[in-house]
Amino acid sequence: MYAHFFKRLLDLIVSLIAFTLLSPVFIAVMILLSIANKGSPFFFQQRPGKNEKIFNIIKFKTMNDAKDDQGNLLPDTQRLTRIGGFVRKTSLDEMPQLLNVIKGDMSLIGPRPLFVRYLPYYTKREALRHSIKPGITGLAQVNGRNFLDWDSRLELDAQYVETISFMNDIKIALLTVKNVIARKDIAVVPGAIGKPLDIERAKNETKITK
Repeated sequence: MYAHFFKRLLDLIVSLIAFTLLSPVFIAVMILLSIANKGSPFFFQQRPGKNEKIFNIIKFKTMNDAKDDQGNLLPDTQRLTRIGGFVRKTSLDEMPQLLNVIKGDMSLIGPRPLFVRYLPYYTKREALRHSIKPGITGLAQVNGRNFLDWDSRLELDAQYVETISFMNDIKIALLTVKNVIARKDIAVVPGAIGKPLDIERAKNETKITK
């Protein structure tokens, strides 16, 4: 009953309240990033959601679009702005995803939505992550986040789906708040830790088709 009805109701109520209370912070970050980026403060990217339905995830844009003489984007470390680094350290870059939750694309708690190109590389068990809505935070995020290897991270996502409950969501929410305050397991520079799933599994010849 919780997973099929009350979870969505709770998501909607909490997200609306949180977005209302955090709106001054949201507006301030939006203005500062607009100045730092010399453009849009938002970053949109397609991600697979429940039943692998594609949606546009919304995040604060922490890097500018600076390019080299050949027109190629500069490395992430050079494009990450000062305010962008702060926004990532404090996890404020995830705040716009409250709009994804309100819209119904995401949940507050669930497996993080990964890249569309990863879809062919999940095992049957790992693909359980797409039987529910993805979350802003989840079991893997409070147990190591991007510092986990892919096998461990995706196994935690599968375990979450199998044991989904109100109490588990409360525990994950409290641990998330604790980790955000402590700034634990946060990779400030995008892509600085580990290899992408498709590259790692293709290299190891572990591509799995469903």
